[in-house]
Amino acid sequence: MRVAVTGSSGFVGGAVVRDLAAHGHEVIAFSRRVPRVPAELLDKVSHQFWDLRDGPLAKEDRPEDVDVVVHCGASVGDGGSHARAWVVNVEGTRAVRETFPDARFVHLSSGSVYDPRTPSVAATEAEAPARGYVNPYGSTKAAAERYLAADAAREDRGPVVVLRPHAVYGPGDTTLLPRLESAAIGAWLPLPGGGKVRQHLTHVDTLARAVRAALDADVEPEIAAGRPLVANVADASPVDLDETLELLMFARFRPVQVVGIPLRLAHALAWVGERLARWTGREPRLSRYAISHLAMERTYDLTVLRERLGVDPAPTSLHGAMSW
Repeated sequence: MRVAVTGSSGFVGGAVVRDLAAHGHEVIAFSRRVPRVPAELLDKVSHQFWDLRDGPLAKEDRPEDVDVVVHCGASVGDGGSHARAWVVNVEGTRAVRETFPDARFVHLSSGSVYDPRTPSVAATEAEAPARGYVNPYGSTKAAAERYLAADAAREDRGPVVVLRPHAVYGPGDTTLLPRLESAAIGAWLPLPGGGKVRQHLTHVDTLARAVRAALDADVEPEIAAGRPLVANVADASPVDLDETLELLMFARFRPVQVVGIPLRLAHALAWVGERLARWTGREPRLSRYAISHLAMERTYDLTVLRERLGVDPAPTSLHGAMSW
């Protein structure tokens, strides 16, 4: 297929580009920076600059005969301006959809669209989008899904597949691993509630497999109903968060022990940190969003991933973590 990928210079977008090219697809990589592509795949990948904040591509700049668009571009910070996140995550999604209205649209959403105020326990896709989001990322990713759900009902549009990974990790991670390492204090890793919860993580290779499966997955039932096909994406089984984080840090030659922060204290620190972040423009070291994803169970039903996309995810693996 001829596949356009937005956000191609990022962690997830780059992995998707490399995976699609390695499996024989012709990839048009869109991003603000040139993505890193192995020499043996260069004949399968072309690059075009596109800042999603600029709106849809001009007609003369649009590549022809694109079969599928994989939309990985997003603003992923914790905190910051809601308006800035809206421009990228909602208006940017609209710009990509308007640029390629006839193509199948594979949208990389997030487990953050589930209700942050309550645990996600084997959560099914129907439980989101929800309400009560505590940062611009969650609320704008949910708004993007709502836009696509309405747009999928139009008969003149290509079908939509929405993928919801949670806690993506692996080679090239620019989000979770740096935050984890910056949170460690000597031999201690303080976590709200002590990390005594079950969590689904998502290896970036599993996510790339789900994207590849979404390219030609059967979406006829969804087309008939005028809605997207939505799938949770995660590793085969949940893990104990505290034990997994300690193993990950050990694998990177930085052994730590997880220690608990009482939740009442954590929420007080988050309240202070979020207000300081508004003044400084930096991400808070601890936020309500972080607490919602560290102190509660976050597990997901993977029936759609397995049965509709045909992806049998691998178990969580920290192999090669030293070089991530």
